[in-house]
Amino acid sequence: MHEMALMGDILQIVQADAAQKGMIKIDRVDLIVGELANALPEALQMAFAIFREQNPYLFTESAEMFIHFEKASAKCVICGETYRPNQKIALCPNCKIPSGKILTGETFQILSYEGSNS
Repeated sequence: MHEMALMGDILQIVQADAAQKGMIKIDRVDLIVGELANALPEALQMAFAIFREQNPYLFTESAEMFIHFEKASAKCVICGETYRPNQKIALCPNCKIPSGKILTGETFQILSYEGSNS
């Protein structure tokens, strides 16, 4: 499950930035996870729960993570059709050619976090 490694990286980034801002404990983390980002939201939640339990010095007891889901969309460069792909290389539903340019759905990033200095 690569979501554990992803969560470890996310929390390193959050912890480093929070430390620069004088925050001691993290209370909330918000992520944007795209439909085509190759990260399962349920597995990310589970990884967050494990890290929260193993790192009480980093999180408040009520710390939570929220995932904002980004739907996938693509536009065919041949016919101009905009559609919702189910994978990164998908056939255009109009011209049946795999020529879509992904517009949304690949995002995987930290949107925000909250913490305290106590």
